[in-house]
Amino acid sequence: MVYGVILAGGVGSRMGGEKPKQYLTVKNKPIIIYTIEKFFTCPEFEKVIVLCPEQWVEHTKNLIKKYISPALKKVVVIEGGSTRNETIMNAVDYIEAEGNLDKDTIIVTHDSVRPFVTHRIIEENISVCRKFGACDTVIPATDTIVEAANGKEISDIPDRSIMYQGQTPQSFKAMKLKEVYNSLTEEEKNILTDAAKILVLKGEKVALVAGETFNIKITYPYDLKIAKSLLEDEE
Repeated sequence: MVYGVILAGGVGSRMGGEKPKQYLTVKNKPIIIYTIEKFFTCPEFEKVIVLCPEQWVEHTKNLIKKYISPALKKVVVIEGGSTRNETIMNAVDYIEAEGNLDKDTIIVTHDSVRPFVTHRIIEENISVCRKFGACDTVIPATDTIVEAANGKEISDIPDRSIMYQGQTPQSFKAMKLKEVYNSLTEEEKNILTDAAKILVLKGEKVALVAGETFNIKITYPYDLKIAKSLLEDEE
């Protein structure tokens, strides 16, 4: 089985204001609704699991009911964890509790604030994950990447031709991901920045899926202006 996993745990500290960024409205709809719509309309998904802070669970359910009520049959909203990867593990635990976790179960994890993901990207994630067991959506780096180990001066300038910018979705065979995550030490867990690194830390292969430059993550106020422009282009 294949599950969509939408991560909506952000608090929006870089956006400013009290409302998490995924609940901000762009062109008359909350950002998270655009993202859920992309996953809800993908026929491959058994269910779409939306994970958010406990205090936003009922609000998220109400938004789905208001904007895309048919999705209530396929979309479930549950509480996330204290970190990104704990949130993903909550989704895996939900699948396991349903009796649907086996070696072929796939999860397609995605940021709730990346509403411009395409069905092509989602479908390729599923296909590549079936073949390789894990994949990450990326685009080639267009700017020079500068490393500064001490945060003050350049320590290295890697070859840009082999550098990529990570996006989401990131997709995994769920049982394998859980096994590897549970094998990590607390120190290893503390250095994780995303789910793909869970596997990379243990030498597991993670394949690449081509993303899109417009598959942006809405993080800063300027991103809202870009999002509005992109939505106007879709009309």
